Amino acid sequence: MGTVVDDAASAEFHAFFERHYAELSRLARLLTGEPDAADDLAADALLALWHRWDRVRAADHPVAYARGVVANLARTRIRSAIRERRRISLFWSQREESVENPDVSGVVDVQEALRGLPFRKRACVVLRHAFDLSEKDTALALGVSIGTVKSQTSKGMAELQRRLGPRDVPRQVHAAMARGGESGGPDR
Repeated sequence: MGTVVDDAASAEFHAFFERHYAELSRLARLLTGEPDAADDLAADALLALWHRWDRVRAADHPVAYARGVVANLARTRIRSAIRERRRISLFWSQREESVENPDVSGVVDVQEALRGLPFRKRACVVLRHAFDLSEKDTALALGVSIGTVKSQTSKGMAELQRRLGPRDVPRQVHAAMARGGESGGPDR
C-alpha cells in the first residue's frame, strides 16, 4: 500500500526536479557568483526538498519554497566563504592583498557590481530582474514582505547605478544575467 503513495510522490518529485533544476542552479550561480558551486547548491536544495516532499508539495508555491532553500544555502555558502577568507587573511596578514580591477566586458562589470551588494539586495535584484519574478513571488522565495522586496530592490538598483554609471541598469542587469546564467548551467 505504501509503495503506490511513495511511487506517486517519487514521480511527482522527479517531474519537479526536471522542470526546475536548471532554474535553481542558475539562481545559485547568480547569487554566489560561483558557477562550479551552483549545481551542488541546486542539488543540495533539491535533496532537502525531497526529505520534506510531503510538506513541499502541499505548499501553495513549491517553486518559491525551492528558491528560498537555494537562497538560504547560497547565503550560508557566502558566509562560510567570508569566514574562510578572514581566517586566511589572518594567517597571511603580513602579505598585502591587492585587488585587480581589469578592463572587462559589461557582463563581468554587472556581475562584479552584484557581488558587492549585500545578500538580500542582490537576491531581490536577481530574482526581480534576471528571473522576472513579481514582487510577490520574490517575497515568497526569500521569506520577506513585499515591502522589503520593493525597498531592497530599489536600494540595490540605486547602488548598481552608482557603481555602473548612468546607463540603463535594469536592462544591463537583465541582459548580463541572461547571458551570464546560461554559460555556467548544468549543460556544461
